[in-house]
Amino acid sequence: MSYFTIAGVQMHALHHGDNTEAMRHRVDVLMSRFPQVQMVLFSELMPLGASPHHAQAMPSAAEAMFCQLAEQHRIWLIPGSMFERVGESVYNTLSVINPHGHVVARYRKQFPFLPYEAGVESGSEFVTFDVPNVGRFGVSICYDMWFPETTRTLAAMGAEVILHPTMTDTIDRDIELSIARTNAAVNQCYFFDINGAGALGNGRSIVVGPSGDVIHQAGTGEEVMPIEVDMNRVRRERETGLRGLGQPLKSFRDRRVDFSVYRSENGSAAFLDTLGPLAKPLRADIEEY
Repeated sequence: MSYFTIAGVQMHALHHGDNTEAMRHRVDVLMSRFPQVQMVLFSELMPLGASPHHAQAMPSAAEAMFCQLAEQHRIWLIPGSMFERVGESVYNTLSVINPHGHVVARYRKQFPFLPYEAGVESGSEFVTFDVPNVGRFGVSICYDMWFPETTRTLAAMGAEVILHPTMTDTIDRDIELSIARTNAAVNQCYFFDINGAGALGNGRSIVVGPSGDVIHQAGTGEEVMPIEVDMNRVRRERETGLRGLGQPLKSFRDRRVDFSVYRSENGSAAFLDTLGPLAKPLRADIEEY
């Protein structure tokens, strides 16, 4: 099967609180209106809000509710992400749930939004999963996409669609829209960048095709976006090139350049070490008159 329908959900929710029942209602309404949908994707930290104090060990009661919801509607469900507690550590974790209500993968955000997402540990494992007879999907979360190596790695693992929940309520959302388009184009894949609305994001979710083309960009309010993707389009463009032109994945595979910056013993280049600590900017002292 080449065609597959994914619905991104951009919704208002509480910044600190339980939004799971509102999400359940949204899925019920969505599936009633658009029964062709096969996968539903929410934004980052939508279920329980943006405070690490709400972190839970997984599997959790919230995750179990989403498993029941996925099985009820026979859909793949990615309910955004939740803070996960593992001993003394907290991770920003995404669950992938199949139509049988089983968690088939969990992904821990590799790049917490430091220094602002303080107290959250970095994950270290890339995650892809296969939808049988459809194709391979990869997942990442919010700030991950600012690092091109993350999406490139998922593409190298065979991902044809990147599912990317985000929670952006800041003035850099316009830059993220460009990054989403770039990630899709240079990796020749679909890119679903789904943001929250209101307290959990300023909206403007975007769905991008494998040529970097904008399939849909949401406004700033609540919106449901059922999008049919064509896996054969990804495969064809990876074979013949973006618009019949550039073939970036093949060129990356066949490269002769050695990116030595990635082989530095301390993990960085000398110049990067001059940039100072990863910390919030402070207010400059102003002389009082």
